[in-house]
Amino acid sequence: MKRSWKEYTIPAEQDGVILQDILTGPMQISRRMIQKLTRSKGILYNGKPTFLKRQVKKGHVVQVAVEVSNRQSLVPEAVPFDILYEDEAILVVNKPAGINVHPIHPGQTGTLANGIAKHWQDQGLALPVRPVHRLDRDTSGILIVGKSAFAHQHLDRQLRERELGRVYLALAEGEVQQDRGTLTYPIGNDPRNPAKRKVREDGNPAVTHFSLMERLDGATLVELSLETGRTHQIRVHLAHYGHPVLGDRQYGHTSPLIRRQALHASKLSFTHPGTGEKMVLEAPLPEDIAAVIEKLKHQPL
Repeated sequence: MKRSWKEYTIPAEQDGVILQDILTGPMQISRRMIQKLTRSKGILYNGKPTFLKRQVKKGHVVQVAVEVSNRQSLVPEAVPFDILYEDEAILVVNKPAGINVHPIHPGQTGTLANGIAKHWQDQGLALPVRPVHRLDRDTSGILIVGKSAFAHQHLDRQLRERELGRVYLALAEGEVQQDRGTLTYPIGNDPRNPAKRKVREDGNPAVTHFSLMERLDGATLVELSLETGRTHQIRVHLAHYGHPVLGDRQYGHTSPLIRRQALHASKLSFTHPGTGEKMVLEAPLPEDIAAVIEKLKHQPL
C-alpha cells in the first residue's frame, strides 16, 4: 500500500521553531502518534528523514505519514448499516440497534466493525477499523470512524478535549418536570455487577445536559448532550434522576412498547481532520423509537 502524506509548509512566524512543537501544535499530532511515526520513519523534513529537536525554516515542508499500519485483523462480513458521510479521511455511519460496534472477544463476528471491514474490502481497501467513540449494543445512531491513524488521533483529541459534540435523543420514563437541566452525578463501577455502572461518590466526574423535546403519555422525549463520555452515562444518569430510558433492562424496566432502550445518537459535530472544516451530521430517528412516540401521543404507557 502506497503511503500518503500530510504536508505543512512553515510560515514566516514559525521560523526557528522546534519541529516537535510544529507537530504537536499546528499539525495537531499527538505525542503517542509521534512515537509511532518516529519508529516507522513517518516524519520527513523537505522529503528526508529528520529528528524532532531540529529547528525548522520558513518555507520548508514537514511531511507526516497519515497511516502507520494497514493491517486488518477483522473478518469482513456483510452487516447492514447506513453511511451518512464518507471521504478519504473519515466514515460516518448510522449504527442499527442490536449489534456491537467492535468484537468483544477474539474471532467474534456480526459487529459493525466487521461490516465496515467488508465495505472497505469492496473498495479494495484493507484498513484497520478505528471507531473514535462507542455506542452500546442496543443504542442506535451516529458514529465516526477514522480511516487513517492520523484522522483517528485528530478526532480522538477532539473527543478528549470536548470539541467533538455528541447529541442523543431518548424516551425517558414518566414526565420530566424540568424543561432543561444538567446531571452531574459521578459514575463508577457497580461492585455487584461488572457489566454495570452506578452513581457513587468516589466515581469519575460525569456531566450530561438535557432539554425537553416533547411530553407524551407516560414518557418524555428528551435531547441530551454529553460533556463527558463515561460508560452507560446517559442511561445511568437518567435512571438516577428518576426517569430511566424507556425499555432499559439494565437500569430501568422492560417495556411492551420497545425491545431495547429507546436511546439514539442523533447528531455529531466535529472539525474535519483533513480540511479543518466544521461539520455537523445527523442520523434520523429509527423506526422503532418513532413508532413508540406516535403510539404514546394517542394512548397511555
